[in-house]
Amino acid sequence: MPATAEHKKRNYMHLKIITPGKVVFDEDVDEIYSKGVDGEFGILKGHVPFMSALDIGITKVVQGSSAKLFTTMGGVFQFKNEEALILTQCAECGDEIDKTRAEKAYERAKARLEEHNAQIDAKRAEAAMARAMVRLKATMNNK
Repeated sequence: MPATAEHKKRNYMHLKIITPGKVVFDEDVDEIYSKGVDGEFGILKGHVPFMSALDIGITKVVQGSSAKLFTTMGGVFQFKNEEALILTQCAECGDEIDKTRAEKAYERAKARLEEHNAQIDAKRAEAAMARAMVRLKATMNNK
């Protein structure tokens, strides 16, 4: 979407986080921080066009004096004309995550990795553990 004259006058950008099932977030923001496959990055108003493949991680969105944390489980980030778009298979707002469930998922994945005789897919267990850790981190830091 092209930036409107109103967007150019104000000191904010627009961010939309979309999964196959729903629009998770669709609001104006001041700052965006996320984790790409090549490392972490931040976006402020006026940033040059930017695109990145996302890793499993946290996307932090700053709106005025408050911040929201979202889990992003891979996907793509695009920024152009003061419009940011995240397309991901799964995204959750940190304050909507069931912390107890995330803790249990982390412990299950950790136990699977520690079983020496288990016939498991280690990569799958590591990915489950990474997703659980990101969910826990998102629940702890929302303000």
